[in-house]
Amino acid sequence: MAKKSLQLGRAVEWPHTPEDAQLDRVPNPQKGTDYLVRFTVPEFTSLCPVTGQPDFAHLMIDYAPGPWLLESKSLKLYIASFRNHGAFHEDCTVMIGKRIASEIKPKWLRIGGYWYPRGGIPIDVFWQTGRVPKGLWVPEQGVAPYRGRG
Repeated sequence: MAKKSLQLGRAVEWPHTPEDAQLDRVPNPQKGTDYLVRFTVPEFTSLCPVTGQPDFAHLMIDYAPGPWLLESKSLKLYIASFRNHGAFHEDCTVMIGKRIASEIKPKWLRIGGYWYPRGGIPIDVFWQTGRVPKGLWVPEQGVAPYRGRG
């Protein structure tokens, strides 16, 4: 199956499911340099697979690019495809990390899913590929643990 053309610079329909979403990559012009790219998704939404109620999370995606960069418009469309997708917090977080890693083949990637409480219990989910490249500056993700009114 041939890869579709980039979604950048043209109107595209919103994908209905994460499986329908296309993640685009572009060549890394600094592929000989180790550096970190961070995507912050403060308003991620998906659905509880049991109740159908909406779930909300703050996602932090950090990666050290290899030969490819993740194109941000395609990431926005991919993230939006979860709005009507029913899956547990753990599945959504790890699925996103694995899909991005598969598409762009980074030197290293981590995703932090900071989920807002469901049933009074917040759930934080973390996944990464391998080890951080030696000497790479990786700042803290900066998302405080959920404290409610504390």
